[in-house]
Amino acid sequence: MAQMGDGSGRAPVTITKPTTSVISGPAVTQKLVDASIAFGNIIKGTFGPSGLDKMMYKTDGNTAVTNDSAKIIAELLVKHPAAKAFVSLAKNQENSCGDGVTACIIFASELMREAGRLLERKIHPLRIIEGYQQAMITVRAVVDERKEPLMGRTEEVSRTAMIGRSTESALSHLATIISDAVSMLPEPDYEKIRMIKDGCGTASDTSIFRGLIIEKRTTLDRMAKTFENVKTITLTCPLELEKPSRDSEIELTSASQLLAFTEQEERLMEEKATRIINSGAGAIFSAESIDKRITHLLVDAGLLVVADLEKSGIEDIAETLNSTLIDHIDDISPQIMGDLDSAKWLRSEDAEGYRERLYLDGGENSGLITLVVGGVDGISTEETIRGLFDALRSTCEAIDSGQVLVGGGSLHIAASLAIREAAETKSGRERLGMEAFSRALEAIPATLAENIGSDRLDTLLELRSLHRAGNKNSGVGKEGMPDRIEDAIIPATTILHSLEAACETTCGLIRVDQVISARGD
Repeated sequence: MAQMGDGSGRAPVTITKPTTSVISGPAVTQKLVDASIAFGNIIKGTFGPSGLDKMMYKTDGNTAVTNDSAKIIAELLVKHPAAKAFVSLAKNQENSCGDGVTACIIFASELMREAGRLLERKIHPLRIIEGYQQAMITVRAVVDERKEPLMGRTEEVSRTAMIGRSTESALSHLATIISDAVSMLPEPDYEKIRMIKDGCGTASDTSIFRGLIIEKRTTLDRMAKTFENVKTITLTCPLELEKPSRDSEIELTSASQLLAFTEQEERLMEEKATRIINSGAGAIFSAESIDKRITHLLVDAGLLVVADLEKSGIEDIAETLNSTLIDHIDDISPQIMGDLDSAKWLRSEDAEGYRERLYLDGGENSGLITLVVGGVDGISTEETIRGLFDALRSTCEAIDSGQVLVGGGSLHIAASLAIREAAETKSGRERLGMEAFSRALEAIPATLAENIGSDRLDTLLELRSLHRAGNKNSGVGKEGMPDRIEDAIIPATTILHSLEAACETTCGLIRVDQVISARGD
């Protein structure tokens, strides 16, 4: 990229490196549109109840099999700027709603396809963007008109989020598990629910544990394996003799001095242990180490002692038992202690010999819930966990907003028809953008039909007819045919956010009129 000379014989001024390539005009549009369509085609086959899985062989040699678009996109190594914009779009949808990533990407891809066709007809990008934005106003109005109160249909929301996963055989059971787990919490918060692999059985053996399960070996073999109704202390500091901040030496001149030094250490240890025992606590958890001598004294007194926990682990324990984290034993008081209904060490065999787990039951006031996910360790269990997490996010989102919409592309067809009617009132070229937006919306039910094996065009024609006849909940059913949708329930905020985010990303790409690559590709 250079500025030409002015005829005086002087050399042109070079602004960029010779390897830099600059693409302008129609080639820019074609490059962005082609990349967007290709990105959408990657995940289009995973959409809906009959969507298929992708197998990804990663650079580290590991293999993943999933139809979770968020997982697939996160694993892709993309370099094209349009593809990177779609990766950011997928992350935005996943972080905001936890579901709806596939529909969001497919819709954004179709918006780019339609924009490319209009740009080829010499329609100005800003007129297309204006049409898209006008169409989004109509979409919001349709969502407000059609959304319904949740009315306790949390199981339907959970089931919808898991449809098309490898857990179809246990769908009803898992949907009930998700609904029950969320209802156990004072507020619907997916961050208060943990998951752990059971290591045996199948997905239908998944269960709920009211508390926390920790992978941890027993501190001492002679420590009791069960505890009930005890007060707990959660420490973030080591429980041992304090060490000087600088290296120091102590000179001893006689055996009696050594004995006195050792006895003093023992007294200090006993004082620390006695202070904890006298506090009335029956269990102590620490993120740092606990001296072996103190551990033996506490175990002899009948306490549960668990040390060297990770930071996240000690925080989870404190939240489960409603205790306060403290960084010095002088701060121990009844007010900061937690309540532990029961604790139990369980040992089971695994591929490496055996493993031990500590089950901490927080009772009805437990701050955390754990899902024990059935199934042997492997690809299938990982996919089950991803499905459960998406269902948790959707269920909590539905409870928070209190508003849901039926799935099957019903909302998309209704909005498409409404936009076509609204476009009839426009006299400018933005009308073409609105009509393009309308066609892009139909890609959602069309893809659902195609993945089941139905004809795309016949399905769209029949759905339009049903909606114009007043059958507003009509969509693509499980068999791939237009039908009344009743049990496919999606949070209204998830659908609306996916449409808004896709529109915003697409409008940003449409405004691009020049691609400058320092790599020359």
